[in-house]
Amino acid sequence: MIESLLVANRGEIARRVLRTANRLGVRTIAVYSEADADLPFVAEADEAVLIGPANVAQSYRNVEAILQAAKTTGAQAVHPGYGFLSENAEFARAVEAAGLIWVGPGPAAISAMGDKINARNLMAAAGVPVAPGTTDPAASVDAAVEAAAGIGYPVMVKAAAGGGGMGMGVAADEAALRTEYAKVQTFAERMFGDGAVLIERYFARVRHVEVQILGLADGTVVALGERECSVQRRNQKLAEESPSPAVTPELRARLLAAAVRAGEAVGYRNAGTVECLLEPATGEFFFLEMNTRLQVEHPVTELVYGVDLVEEQLRVAAGLPPLFDPAALAPRGHAIELRVNAEDPKRFLPGPGAISTWVEPTGEGVRVDSGYTAGTTVTPFYDSLMAKLVVYGDDRAQALDRARAAVAGFEIVGPKQNLPFFAELLEQAEFVSGDYDTGIVGRMR
Repeated sequence: MIESLLVANRGEIARRVLRTANRLGVRTIAVYSEADADLPFVAEADEAVLIGPANVAQSYRNVEAILQAAKTTGAQAVHPGYGFLSENAEFARAVEAAGLIWVGPGPAAISAMGDKINARNLMAAAGVPVAPGTTDPAASVDAAVEAAAGIGYPVMVKAAAGGGGMGMGVAADEAALRTEYAKVQTFAERMFGDGAVLIERYFARVRHVEVQILGLADGTVVALGERECSVQRRNQKLAEESPSPAVTPELRARLLAAAVRAGEAVGYRNAGTVECLLEPATGEFFFLEMNTRLQVEHPVTELVYGVDLVEEQLRVAAGLPPLFDPAALAPRGHAIELRVNAEDPKRFLPGPGAISTWVEPTGEGVRVDSGYTAGTTVTPFYDSLMAKLVVYGDDRAQALDRARAAVAGFEIVGPKQNLPFFAELLEQAEFVSGDYDTGIVGRMR
């Protein structure tokens, strides 16, 4: 097993990775910015290294500073968490070039899946269903209009290098497409340094379902079930659950088989997620993207499948076999995750601030992965995620009941927070029935 691990991240995910590593007796190293000096993850590591000011370019995206911290502390491996440099192939290469173990998929897989057009074409060649769309970037707005005429309106306009729900727009006609193309291209150039644009069919009523895969050290790719991720605002997830209420055993078999083919097509190793769009009326699903990292919502899979995905990541990186039997994987019970963000519960605008009270719920089937405690501050420099409230039940009805009680028992005073939204969601008839889609939040507002 890996003997020492540097976690190149912050907040909730840093604590999550440190928790498993500390349990395994792995020496842990945290890196932190000046803005995060008082957060729990810094104290919970065996060593902690200040790598720069709050600005991410000077701290959590500062490759040189992170590698220097690894060298100074004698780290053997680097876990990137999610966000920041986690899907940066050049960072992965730099880690390996420094003689360190990269806890994630290889740089080639990250590169292959990082460009959405390239990823679509690879998946189509591997027999994974893809939505109708362009196989090359739409080099101009006129080319986009021509492509849309063949695909049929409405269409989704997407940044080829985007991710996390960013760099996307919907166009119902040519005029809207010309506007959205310019917006997405400008955004993509600014955020990703790549203005390439992809045009795809847009589904008015669709569910967002993803499959957790794990590429094992022996080259085998296995799927650990699906997650429902349709509760979203601005194409970004707010709540997830596993198994998906929309997925039948027959559909699950097809979804998981396609996800395994996707992983095999790029020689995938370590944890990753194959995201799909599912049309509820037809049962058709289409490849959306592959996230070449550990997902925010991985805890629901851990609870339903009885695995520690971070431990399995470390084992793959160390060349060790999994602790579970791939042939015996099957879902048991039901899990729901709610992303507790420092944001207004009505408009979902960020609301950072100092935390004066932080009381986490407890009880059977309740898990809280948090990045903060009372006396700490949610700053405006980073993502608004404060904690993930995860509940498990023998079935979905019990999980819903436990989620309602847990939301009521979670007390946060100081920053704005979206717990009131979740209290509303958990009583909303559409969500309770399980028959919902990605438009559910819009219908609630």
